[in-house]
Amino acid sequence: MCKEIREKFAELYSLNVNDYVEKKEGLSYLSWAFAWAEFKKIYPDATYEVKKNESGRCYFGDEQIGYMVYTSVTAGGLTYEMWLPVMDNANKAMKLESYEYAVKNKNFKFAKRNDVDGKYYDNYGNEQKEYIVKTVEAISMFDINKAIMRCLVKNLAMFGLGLYIYAGEDLPEDISKLQEPMTYEKALAYVYKDGKYPEKTLAEIYKTDIEYINELGKSETTPNEVVLALCIINDEIKKAKANKQ
Repeated sequence: MCKEIREKFAELYSLNVNDYVEKKEGLSYLSWAFAWAEFKKIYPDATYEVKKNESGRCYFGDEQIGYMVYTSVTAGGLTYEMWLPVMDNANKAMKLESYEYAVKNKNFKFAKRNDVDGKYYDNYGNEQKEYIVKTVEAISMFDINKAIMRCLVKNLAMFGLGLYIYAGEDLPEDISKLQEPMTYEKALAYVYKDGKYPEKTLAEIYKTDIEYINELGKSETTPNEVVLALCIINDEIKKAKANKQ
């Protein structure tokens, strides 16, 4: 199982998705339809969930600071959660009411001051102000829906698909450069600080509380990294038992 997880991550991570990426205001967006279709090829059993609040709404936040959407994806026995703020095309947080903000005018540095009216003008006679006022429109259900699907794509990246985009790379690199693999030795030495034994390694817990180990392996709330470590240890134990027979 562990080997299969690593192989699928590598396969998804190495997939070149550039032809399906759209760039807006410096950010790259991968088509959700393409992303989900490719993901289901690797994980046919994959499911996703759009998180909702107690009122059944699929967004969280308030009118002052903005709104956030959340998704989770389950595939191959792993579950990852993701979140994303609802933003406009300039990547500004959208709120219940429209609001204005100022940005520096890039052309202002080329303008010269007119001694008659005290204003600044460029070489073509156009007035240039130091700051430009822009408007963020009020949030709508269309914006929320768009944010949810972008959040889903970002969620899929946790499994490897298009992850290189979020790392700022033009093309997927060698998976071995992304992170060091979880080995049997690392799994044994792993310390789950949020668990029942925050100072013990998994190897120590195996010797003293195998029931707790089994609970961790079955619980949906156990972090994926812990599940992977347990999986590697269990695989080695099974191999050792098979060799003895």
